[in-house]
This record gives sequence, C-alpha cells and structure tokens, in this order.
Amino acid sequence: MDIERLIALHPCLFHMAEAGAWGSIRHRGLLSASAILDLSNIVGADRFRLESGQRVEKEVVTIGRAASIVLRDQKPMPRNQLLAALQDGITPEEWYRTINSKVFFWVSQARLECLLNARSYRLLEHDVLVIDSAPLIRTYADQIRLSPMNSGNTFPMATKRGIDTFSRIENYPATKSGSPRKKVVELVVENSVPDIADYVLEVRRMKGAEVLYRIV
Repeated sequence: MDIERLIALHPCLFHMAEAGAWGSIRHRGLLSASAILDLSNIVGADRFRLESGQRVEKEVVTIGRAASIVLRDQKPMPRNQLLAALQDGITPEEWYRTINSKVFFWVSQARLECLLNARSYRLLEHDVLVIDSAPLIRTYADQIRLSPMNSGNTFPMATKRGIDTFSRIENYPATKSGSPRKKVVELVVENSVPDIADYVLEVRRMKGAEVLYRIV
C-alpha cells in the first residue's frame, strides 16, 4: 500500500486512554504495555502475568517513586477464545506479548466510538487523542504496522489471526490504484511514540460517544 494513499484515506487517527492520562502521555509519550513494564522494571513472574497472560482487569503500574500508569484490561481476549482464533502455531502467550508490544490507533472515529460504547467502557470517561496522521505516519513509517481487524478482540466470534495480521505499510495488500484490498482497521506503532504530543490535534474527555469537554 502506498503511504500517501494511507494518509489520504485516514487523515486522523484516534487513541483511547484512561481519563486523566493526558498529562503522563504528554510527558512520557504513548507507551506500549511492554514499554511501560520496561520503565517500571517489573520482571519475573509479575512481568509474565502482565505481559504474557490476559489482564482481566486494569492494572496500575508504579513508575519511579510517585508516578503510575494504568495498563488497560484485555477482557475481549480470553485464552480459550485465542486458542480457537490463532494460526501459524502461535500460542496465546505469544499473542498477548505481540499485542502488548504495540501502541494502537483506530483509523476511523466509528471504530473509536464502538469501543467507547462497549459494555465495559460506556459508563467511564476517557481521554481521546486525535492525531494528525500525515506527520506521524511519515516519521514512524518503519515502525508502523496495519491490521484489517480488531486484533485485541475475539468476540462475537474468534476471527482467525496470525503472522499476517500485522503488515508493514508497503506490504499491505492493495489494488493497482493503491487502495487497500481490505479496509485498514488498526494502525499500530511498535513499542512507543515518545513524541506523540507533536502530532496531537485535540484531546477530548469523552464518555461513550459524548464529548464532555476538550482538554487541548
């Protein structure tokens, strides 16, 4: 897929974070779960539990003496559902680590609002980042992967997923005109986006699909 076609199709990207997270994100950047665990120096059995298994609830990770970061839950990704979905010999533990190694963006507001309105989240407030896709995609092109599905959800059915779920931009299947053969659903960046504040157009405090107010 051509990078300029990707930008034209998706001029904005969206990231859903915990309410109140913007201050930490502006300071530290957007970090994958694995990058957060690196920062917190969590190792051993605790690291395995948080990184290689399903987080059924949010987990608060301490950073330094006073700061903390919330790891989101993974309720839509239970191990038994992954066993039915995974291909190419990938284990659930490997898939959890794969998901935890990436920073996730929705490429459409409709997908964002679908998550915001999900049963587990619709009564909660969130900080939603609206990102200018062009400079971010051009800067992080080598670290970006595209997915045609919600890779962290196995409901209502365990859609098959494997080594081809995440593709480099240039390898994402496209027509001769450069349009994707399957709509892009997720854009992910490997590990972290430390300078995410440089690409933020707006930060919204949202509850469900309602914008309560604008933070930035």
